Amino acid sequence: MSFSSLNLDASLLQAVQACGFTEPTEIQRQAIPVALAGRDLMASAQTGTGKTAAFVLPALQRLLEPSKVHGRGPRVLVLTPTRELAQQVTGAINDFGRQQRVRAGSIVGGEPYGPQLKLLERPVDFLIATPGRLIDHMNRGRIDFSRLELLILDEADRMLDMGFIDDVDQIAAAAPADRQTLLFSATLEGNILRVAQRLLRDPASVQVAGVRVKHESIEQRIHLADDFKHKRALLKHLLNDAELSQCVVFTATKRGADELAMQLEDEGHSSAALHGDMHQKQRQRTIERMKRGHVRVLVATDVAARGLDIKGLSHVINFDLPMQAEDYVHRIGRTGRGGASGIAVSIVGPQERFLLGRIEKLTGQALERHVITGLEPTRAETRPSSRPDGFKKDGRRPAPGRSGKPAGSRFGDKHKWDQNKKKGPQQHHSGTRHG
Repeated sequence: MSFSSLNLDASLLQAVQACGFTEPTEIQRQAIPVALAGRDLMASAQTGTGKTAAFVLPALQRLLEPSKVHGRGPRVLVLTPTRELAQQVTGAINDFGRQQRVRAGSIVGGEPYGPQLKLLERPVDFLIATPGRLIDHMNRGRIDFSRLELLILDEADRMLDMGFIDDVDQIAAAAPADRQTLLFSATLEGNILRVAQRLLRDPASVQVAGVRVKHESIEQRIHLADDFKHKRALLKHLLNDAELSQCVVFTATKRGADELAMQLEDEGHSSAALHGDMHQKQRQRTIERMKRGHVRVLVATDVAARGLDIKGLSHVINFDLPMQAEDYVHRIGRTGRGGASGIAVSIVGPQERFLLGRIEKLTGQALERHVITGLEPTRAETRPSSRPDGFKKDGRRPAPGRSGKPAGSRFGDKHKWDQNKKKGPQQHHSGTRHG
């Protein structure tokens, strides 16, 4: 099946060909005809399967027809949970819309208001926004939705997890009732399904390669670690592998990303950190350095789990497992993209076994344990469902003072962790968890 069979305009087909794409992916084959027909759509697919093009291409085709309403507000609005995803969507618009005169821009948090105010003063066709910053501009009367024809919710499950769903509801309520709405999510279950039923009208449903479908292009490995010092030794071994060209190492905290990146730099690795406390220009500069090959090891929080698209990324290493099992799927999806193969390695400490159990339950896979000669774990693996002391039943850490002991690290209680810090490298798991 070729893109020409999807009834896309000739200008879009030329742009697709210029980008090097020959055949549509499964999500594109199923979603694009529904979107072109004008129906509401809720769709789920694994990360890296081309879903951005699945909504950008039909949106650009819609813009080939003149608007029936006069005004300067957007005709297409894409909501994304993060700035990185907004940049990815903007890049796709520039690539696929190269034959069109599309007026596009982004409204995202963490960036100066000046350029955004100038953008909103001029007519715009395609607006990409994070919910919080868009609500800010809406509350100040700067957004005109009178021309809005198409509302797209990208990574809707992530917006739900990040607490943006009230903002999404407010934005949807301000949009014309006769708009078309497309919702893309990693899953279509539970709360996200209820959101879809509330915001969409008689939607078509497309589900491709759910989380229980194995990433065929990604080899997944598990290394069990006894403690933090053992984790660092395993990481050192992995980074010294000649087969590793470039990788992303995921940590739990922003401070942890900074500290580990500095330690790896001291050990001779070209490394850099990426997290939510960095200014947007710093983050973009870091990503560009990696794309140019100047950075071999990117140490990042979950801010890089979605939206980061670097060709040739051979490895993803989870130095810390994510608290949300769904984020594991998105993390490992940074490698093995565009038909390439990749390796995803997770280094799992004793107090992360219950997180590993969640991941295996979500994906429906028993991930293979690997052992490195000379770095074998000495502790027997416990049941994955067991929880460390100090964690609630749902896996969240209690606030300080609510449990019978101070909030400790993942590797045990605070006293034992402090002793480990004196023996080994400085631990770097403190600080705010979210990227």
